[in-house]
Amino acid sequence: METPELICEMRPTRPKGTLKALRRQGRIPGVVYGAKGNSTPVAVDATELRNGMHGTSRQRLIRLKSNAPELNDRHIILKDIQRAPVSGQILHVDFYEVDMSKPLRLSVPLKFTGRAAGIVDGGILQPLVREVEVECPPLEIPESIEVDVTPLRIHDVIHVSDLKFSGNVKPIYDSDYAVVSVLPPTVAEAPVAAAAAEAAPEGAPAEGAAAPAAPAAGAQPAAGAAPGKSS
Repeated sequence: METPELICEMRPTRPKGTLKALRRQGRIPGVVYGAKGNSTPVAVDATELRNGMHGTSRQRLIRLKSNAPELNDRHIILKDIQRAPVSGQILHVDFYEVDMSKPLRLSVPLKFTGRAAGIVDGGILQPLVREVEVECPPLEIPESIEVDVTPLRIHDVIHVSDLKFSGNVKPIYDSDYAVVSVLPPTVAEAPVAAAAAEAAPEGAPAEGAAAPAAPAAGAQPAAGAAPGKSS
């Protein structure tokens, strides 16, 4: 996979209004930090950053390009994004520097493909997790892990151990947890039936219940009942 590049520059941390000025110029303030805890304040172009985030996975490897030698050709992944609560505008980004000589642990999204066989019988596809933690070389970070749900019938389950990982990508987990299943249709229908029963007037039969049988012709009225008028 081709490693995208992102132009960045070192930024001043003072005076106080510097961050707002950067955003007005179309740049996003951020910081690059590594495993040793050292951090470098940076600024990146807002449009380039958004374009670089269009990949399936946020955890894609990015190469920095800069006039500053301490930043140029460093490899990073996007670690965190801070947004304005109302507008959603990006306010700040955190980048984590990757050691290219060591394997990296990160979460990768799952991509569910196919149409489960159990859906034909009225079942409901139920993803139980949306991403898995993996360990892999930095240059082998996958965009996503594909999960083919086609063979799943009602009550069938795919576990993390059933997934296929390419190359040197290895899943990290303590227990073999479920990833996706097909639920029976009764799971969805039960709440509907219960709601219908609660909505029925007191003394009225619930929907689907049998109505009381009418007395047979010529049957004697129960004791104490008033006889009907004869014509």
